[in-house]
Amino acid sequence: QVQLVESGGGLVQPGGSLRLSCVLSGSIISMYAMGWYRQAPGKQRELVGTIRTGGSINYADFVKGRFTISRDNAKNTVYLQMNSLKPEDTAVYYCTQDYGLGRRWGQGTQVTVSS
Repeated sequence: QVQLVESGGGLVQPGGSLRLSCVLSGSIISMYAMGWYRQAPGKQRELVGTIRTGGSINYADFVKGRFTISRDNAKNTVYLQMNSLKPEDTAVYYCTQDYGLGRRWGQGTQVTVSS
């Protein structure tokens, strides 16, 4: 059974950092495009960024220069390093795997940026 499990969320002060992890089990992460999405309360889910099989990465404009996506094929894990966090980054963050015609979602991890 293929699963995505995120971890690393929590409460952080404005200006702080967090690193989210997403472990893919039952599949080989390097064979798929992986993404990070987020959904804030009362808002639609939005794309944070994606890392493709060849390693190219795209980011949403609102996180450029602050967030970094990386992948460790040996650990079958994709990461989202978040720096200079702002209160508006508060959301549930989801990891995704694009496979053929479908997209698989993790359960999400809560990130709260507050003083």
